[in-house]
Amino acid sequence: MFDLSGKTALVTGASGGIGSEIARALALRGANVILTGTRKQVLEDVASGLTLGSDQKASVIPADLSDPEAAKHLLEQAEASIGGVDILVNNAGMTRDGLLMRMKDEDWQTVLDINLTSVMRLSRAVLRSMMKARWGRIIQISSIVGYTGNPGQTNYVASKAGMTGFTKSLGLEVASRGITANVVAPGFIETPMTDALTDDQKAELIKKVPAGMMGQAKDIAAAVVYLASPEASYVTGATIHVNGGMAML
Repeated sequence: MFDLSGKTALVTGASGGIGSEIARALALRGANVILTGTRKQVLEDVASGLTLGSDQKASVIPADLSDPEAAKHLLEQAEASIGGVDILVNNAGMTRDGLLMRMKDEDWQTVLDINLTSVMRLSRAVLRSMMKARWGRIIQISSIVGYTGNPGQTNYVASKAGMTGFTKSLGLEVASRGITANVVAPGFIETPMTDALTDDQKAELIKKVPAGMMGQAKDIAAAVVYLASPEASYVTGATIHVNGGMAML
C-alpha cells in the first residue's frame, strides 16, 4: 500500500522542517525525489540523508521561485537529471507579516508571488507530461489560517486561501486525465521556526488545540504520501486538515 516505486516527486521548500520530512517520506515509499529551494547546502544535506533503494535517485536543484522563469528551468533540469515529474508537492512558502494598514505593496506581492503564483507556474509546467502519462499528483501545502484567517497576515492568508480555490479548479480541469490536485492544511506543527518560541508561548498555542499538543512534520508527510499514492486516485479537489482538532472544517 502507498507504493511509489518508479514515480518521481518534486518537493519545493525541501530545506525546511516540513519539506525535508515530506521528501524523506516519499523516498521511503520508493519514489525518486527532486529537492528544490534556495539553500543549496541544506538541500544537499537532506538529500544525503534520504533512505534510497538501489534503483532510486535523489537530485538537488536550487531555484528561486520568485523568478518567473524558475518553473520552466526547474522542470528542464529535473527532466535531465531524473525524468518527468509524476508528483509535485508545492511546499515552499514565506511570510512578511504586518497589519494591513501598514503593509507595503512589496510585502503583499512577494508573499503572493512565492506562496501562490509559483504554485500556478509549477503546476502548469508539470501538466503536459502528466497528461501524456495519464497519471499525476499535485499536492499543495496550505495552512489552517487560510481557512480561519489570522490578524497581521492578510497577505499570507490570502495566498493560502487562494491556493485552495486554485486547486479545486485545477482538479476539475484534469480529473479525466488521471491527475489529482489536493491540499494539505497544517495546524501548529513543530519546526525550527516554532523552536524559537518560549515555553509560555508554546503553552498558549497548545491551549487552542483539542489534541493537547503540537503536530509533527511527519504528520504532514503522512497526508502527502497518501495523496501521492495510487490509493488516493478518487480524491481530488479536497483538503486534508492536519491540526489536532483546532479547526474542524
